[in-house]
Amino acid sequence: MEKAKRTPIHDYQLIDCGDFEKLERFGPYYLIRPESQAIWKRKLNTDQWHKLAHARFKREQQKVSYRSGDLVNGGWSLFKKMPESWTIKCPLPKGSFTLKLSLTSFGHVGIFPEQIDNWSFIYNAVRESRVTTPRVLNAFAYTGGASLAARSAGAEVTHLDAVKQVVHWAKENMELSNLTNIRWIVDDALKFLKREYKRGKTYHGLMLDPPAYGRGPGGERWILDESINEVLDACTKLLEPKGNFFVLNLYSLGYSPLISKNLVESHFGSKGLTYGESSIRSETGIELPLGTYVRFRND
Repeated sequence: MEKAKRTPIHDYQLIDCGDFEKLERFGPYYLIRPESQAIWKRKLNTDQWHKLAHARFKREQQKVSYRSGDLVNGGWSLFKKMPESWTIKCPLPKGSFTLKLSLTSFGHVGIFPEQIDNWSFIYNAVRESRVTTPRVLNAFAYTGGASLAARSAGAEVTHLDAVKQVVHWAKENMELSNLTNIRWIVDDALKFLKREYKRGKTYHGLMLDPPAYGRGPGGERWILDESINEVLDACTKLLEPKGNFFVLNLYSLGYSPLISKNLVESHFGSKGLTYGESSIRSETGIELPLGTYVRFRND
């Protein structure tokens, strides 16, 4: 298993975590949000958290994952004045891109900071490719961090997500980052992948960040355990045999790095494959696990 690298996002810090919550800084704003894996006690006391916090999100129901656009019970409590939206810079090996952040009704803010090393991997894979303009597909693409990393490096990018609102959000991020010409698709991921295969479409790079649960634009039900093998099988038919790269990120409490590695290996083989646990270290010294990743790159 590969030891996780840590590329800092200077506009982001995990301050502390514990008691099923995390305290984070996004630019100048401090937020308290739920974190199902933080089962230990926090290091800073409650008063210290609330002295820093601008807002807190609290939900009234428990789910395994909140990576879809489904609304949940609960909401934000504001402690200090803050704008409806703001921006932060995300570094790449060369340059950076910009993401707009906002307090959403399902507790997200528009970025998963643990993905920074995947974005660097994608950027380097595109920049160092022998293909002049690699074709790249980012599925379950959310607000587009991986799409922007690939486009910044010069790839021809297709951005695919089932939630129309977050695709609009990703397009705004492209414009904020002074980038152009990303192909935007609102569709169920599995249906789109199968149609691309029938059209004879192939890609040099595939990036997947599927939720544990979700809904397609037509109400299609997505359950990771039931559908991930079918998605990966479709990906094997779309990925170019040479000069390729692949990134799978999973945030599901039941998936260890070894399970994720075995899953990808069963479809693509082991050549070039690395895997590990995504995590962020808090300012109080706690390592917070935030899912698993599997990557390979075959030049």
